[in-house]
Amino acid sequence: MTKKNLPLCPVSRTAFIIGSRWTSEIIRELVDKGARRFSDFETVLVGIAPNTLSNRLKMLEDHGIIERRIYDTHPPRSEYHLTQKGQTMRPIIDAMRNWGKSSA
Repeated sequence: MTKKNLPLCPVSRTAFIIGSRWTSEIIRELVDKGARRFSDFETVLVGIAPNTLSNRLKMLEDHGIIERRIYDTHPPRSEYHLTQKGQTMRPIIDAMRNWGKSSA
């Protein structure tokens, strides 16, 4: 679903973006640890398939939540980080974390 096809309801729109499997965990990693490499996500998100990780990162990039920085090194290296828009998701992730702790 493209940005212009997102649901009109703000709650539905948010749920669509962060509600798919692994997406909130990717954002949590960036909130908690800062910039991460693809391999960092693979290590922490045990069980995620590389194509799924790649798809989720691309979707978050398309929605302006994360950005990929490519460094001109040998071998080439890239990192993902939260954009300014992505930083505004910090309270959402914190609220999800707190709710999860209190409901266990």
